[in-house]
Amino acid sequence: MLSLLSSLFRASMAVFVVVLLCVLFVLCFCSALLRWNEVRYRKKGLPPGTMGWPVFGETTEFLKQGPSFMKNQRARYGSFFKSHILGCPTVVSMDPEVNRYILMNEAKGLVPGYPQSMLDILGKCNIAAVHGSTHKYMRGALLALISSTMIRDQILPKIDDFMRAHLSGWGNQVINIQEKTKEMALLSSLKQIAGIESSSGSQAFKAEFFKLVLGTLSLPIDLPGTNYRRGFQARKNIVSMLKQLIEDRRASSEEVHHDMLGGLMRSDDQNRYKLTDEEIIDHIITIMYSGYETVSTTSMMAVKFLHDHPQALEELRKEHLAIRARKRPEDPIDWNDMKSMRFTRAVIFETSRLATIVNGVLRKTTQDMELNGFLIPKGWRIYVYTRETNYDLFTYPDPLTFNPWRWMDKSLESNNFIFGGGTRLCPGKELGIAEISTFLHYFVTRYRWEEVGGDKLMKFPRVEAPNGLHIRVSNLTN
Repeated sequence: MLSLLSSLFRASMAVFVVVLLCVLFVLCFCSALLRWNEVRYRKKGLPPGTMGWPVFGETTEFLKQGPSFMKNQRARYGSFFKSHILGCPTVVSMDPEVNRYILMNEAKGLVPGYPQSMLDILGKCNIAAVHGSTHKYMRGALLALISSTMIRDQILPKIDDFMRAHLSGWGNQVINIQEKTKEMALLSSLKQIAGIESSSGSQAFKAEFFKLVLGTLSLPIDLPGTNYRRGFQARKNIVSMLKQLIEDRRASSEEVHHDMLGGLMRSDDQNRYKLTDEEIIDHIITIMYSGYETVSTTSMMAVKFLHDHPQALEELRKEHLAIRARKRPEDPIDWNDMKSMRFTRAVIFETSRLATIVNGVLRKTTQDMELNGFLIPKGWRIYVYTRETNYDLFTYPDPLTFNPWRWMDKSLESNNFIFGGGTRLCPGKELGIAEISTFLHYFVTRYRWEEVGGDKLMKFPRVEAPNGLHIRVSNLTN
C-alpha cells in the first residue's frame, strides 16, 4: 500500500514539474516576444511608449479599454506616445495644437492612414484612402452631389418624405431606438442614392451592410469567422448588387434619374466629373458608410440626452412646434425651416461632442519627419486622438454637462474638429445635419417618451447600446 502511494506521489510530482516547466517556458517565451518587439521599435528619436505583441500590438487593449487605455498611456508617457494598434506602428497625439497642425498640413507628408481593414472593405477609390490631386477630384465629385443647392432642391424633399413615413406609428409602444435609427440612416441613404424604397431588396442590402460596418474596425486577419472576413465578403456582395443596379440603369429607357447614382453616372457636359464604375461604387459605399454611423448614433444619443435634460427638450420642441404652426399638416420641411433650426443644430453639435461618435482620425507619414520634437519614421500612422479635445475645459466650460446653448455662439462651431478639419472636413456634414434635424422635427412634434429599464451604453470603439436602447413612446397629443 505504501509502495503504491509512493509511486502515485512520484508520478504526481513528475506531472507537476512538467506543467511548471511548460508554464515557465510559455512565460519566458512571451516575455522574450514582448522584449523583442520593444527592441525592434526602439529607434533613436521615437516618442516613448510600448508596442505590445508582434503583429497584434496593443490592439486588444485599445479596443477593449479605449479611453482608459489612452489615459493610462498618457499618464505614463505624456500626450505624444508610440503604440502598435490596428495592425501598424502608430504615434498617438493627444495635444490639441499638434493635432491642429497635423490636420491642416496634409501636403507636408501627412496623408490619410486608415487601417488596412477599412481600406480593403471600403475600396481603394474611397475618398478617405486617396490624397493629392486624386482626392481633390473625388471630393469635387462628392460635393457636387451634396452641395447646399442639391440638398435644398432635391435631397431635402426626399429626406422629409422618408422621415415622415418612417416615424409614423411609433406611438403607444416600446421601441428599440438604436435599431430604429440604424434602419432609418441606412434606408434614408438608399432612397437618396438610388431611389430604393423599403423592400426585400433593401433588406438584403441591409444585412450585408451591417457586416461591412463591423469589418472596417478589425484586424485584417483573413480567417473564417473573423469580422474582417465577414466584412470583406459583405463588400463583394454589395459590389455585385451595385454593379447590377448600374447595368439596369444603363439598360433603362429612362434618360435621367434624379438621385445620387444618376448624378454620378451622367455622361453629358453638365457632369464635369467622369468616374469609372469602380470609382462610382466606392463613392456610393463611402457615402453610405460615413453617413450611416454618424446619423444613426447621433440621432439615438440626442434622444437619450434630451430625455435626460427636460429643459433642452422643451426648448427644442418649442422651436419645432413654431415651424409646424406656420404650416399645414401635409407641408414638408423646406430649406428656410432648416436654416431657422438654430437650437436643433446646437443640440446636434453638443450630442456629437459629448457622445464622441468620432474618437479621432488617422494619418500616415510619407517620409521620415520630425514632429513635436520626435522622429516619426516613414510609413508610420499618427492617430490624431480628438476625444479629449471634446472635453477641454477652456473650450467647453463644465465639459461633461450637456449644454446645447454653448453652441449658440457661432464662433465655437468654426473652431472645433467634431466634423474633421482642413481639406478633410467632412463633405457630408450639412447633409447629415439635415437628416438628423428632420428626424428630430417629426419625433419631438409627434411624440413624448421615457426610458424602459437602464440599458447599458458603450462609448468605445463605437458608441452603442449592446442590448439596445428601449423607450416607451406615446403620442404628444394624448
